[in-house]
Amino acid sequence: MKAITNTNFVKIIVFPVILFLGSFAFAQDEEETKPKFSFSGTVDAYYRANLNSANSGENYSAPGSSFANLPGFALGMANVIGSYEGEKVGFVADLVFGPRGTDAIFASPMYSLTGNIVNQLYVYWNVSESVTLTFGNFNTFLGYEVISPSANFNYSTSYLFSYGPFSHTGLKADFDLGNDWSAMLSVMNPTDLTEFNPSGTYAFGAQLGYSGQYLNALIDHGAFEIDYTGGFDLSDSFFLGINAAYFDNDGEGFYGTALYPQLKTSDNFTIGLRGEYFAETGEDAEAIVFGDETNVFAVTLTGSATIGDLIIKPELRLDSVSEDVFLNSDGEPIGSLSSFVLAAIYQF
Repeated sequence: MKAITNTNFVKIIVFPVILFLGSFAFAQDEEETKPKFSFSGTVDAYYRANLNSANSGENYSAPGSSFANLPGFALGMANVIGSYEGEKVGFVADLVFGPRGTDAIFASPMYSLTGNIVNQLYVYWNVSESVTLTFGNFNTFLGYEVISPSANFNYSTSYLFSYGPFSHTGLKADFDLGNDWSAMLSVMNPTDLTEFNPSGTYAFGAQLGYSGQYLNALIDHGAFEIDYTGGFDLSDSFFLGINAAYFDNDGEGFYGTALYPQLKTSDNFTIGLRGEYFAETGEDAEAIVFGDETNVFAVTLTGSATIGDLIIKPELRLDSVSEDVFLNSDGEPIGSLSSFVLAAIYQF
């Protein structure tokens, strides 16, 4: 009788415990596989001053590259990103507000009379562990630099980045080929037509990657760009980034290369240099930046200090151009421009 009583006791007490633990484990599994919604972004502002040119008025000069070109205390942008990550499918809605955002999307007044605030807007499907399809508007796969100020080391941007595409709208397929190899194929609207396609023509992109090194190509209705982007950790504290590109559109275009050495001096501070050579091609070319076969050598020295989620970036930049394209304080043409920028970026 005692044995029967003990057995019943076990059934009464132990079985519910087992059921509870089982349901708890199931809830954990369910929680781990539950789709995740995330909210992130950046806010940035800066101060800019020329050292050998006017800082206001008709004699004011700025580098020929994109972003961080406004005088005095100036606004960057508020970048707000909402994303939903499921087991197989998800989306990204990336919105921008402010001068940097306007420059990044060219205001895009193709459809809405009030302009556009969409930096990226796409859905994706993980078809398998090695294939992902992306449909919509996504930032370009070409180049070393990006639109987000927190993802670039230098706050001001390069000529190579500024005159390549910023974003595309279309369909792309990413492939994980194994052993650190990857590939991408895409069909897209012509460059900069990110809201819809009024031309009826399409651009085609391709990428081959190996262990952080990428060879990119873009064919865009008669225009062609090939681009190499990569970098190497030469030590625990020293990184060297590399970008090189060639663009041609019926004999007119540009080519150039940029090096990005960066030295981490502590957990909270890194100093880096961008040295870039950029040249326009085609004697009768309309000015891509400055005009007929002009070349530029630009050096940018940037410090990056982190204070929690805040990044402070002091920056000295020298742009030396083969033609006198800038103005000094007296309005006289000069071939070089030196400037200082102090940027503050908060990321969340």
